[in-house]
Amino acid sequence: MLNIVLVEPEIHPNTGNVARTCAATGIRLHLVEPLGFDISDKAVKRAGLDYWHLVDLHVWHSLEELFEVERPEDIWLATSKGVKSYVDSIVSFRDGCWLFFGKETAGLSESFRSAYRERCIRIPIRAEARCLNLSNSVAILAYEALRQTGFPGLRAEGEMAEIKGKPY
Repeated sequence: MLNIVLVEPEIHPNTGNVARTCAATGIRLHLVEPLGFDISDKAVKRAGLDYWHLVDLHVWHSLEELFEVERPEDIWLATSKGVKSYVDSIVSFRDGCWLFFGKETAGLSESFRSAYRERCIRIPIRAEARCLNLSNSVAILAYEALRQTGFPGLRAEGEMAEIKGKPY
């Protein structure tokens, strides 16, 4: 199972979009505090997040706690400051890998990026653009990781695959 980690997310609609992607794909979602919003049952119900029960959610007080408990090894850090593109041949996502994303206003800390410099990847964008939206970035990398691992547990075709009993 793949893991998405949002480190100190600040904007609740971004996290809601990421949670929906995780719910639809079976990817485990990890949130590292502090969070810039409330995720209590009451807040989630008020926001109308009818898919929240499908999210395999884990909340951590710090990155240190996450690393101490989970001991992730196959990790990738998404950062606009990375040298490698996520499509470079040396970037290989495997089942059980961890994809880390930083907060919207600052990204991942320099010390974290430096510690895992060779595992920093970026999504190609124009030089004039600062970065992509967090939830869009998560979706791009999540689906690339799913593609590389064969879309485990996901439906391969929709209802149009058969019309009147005949293959489409």
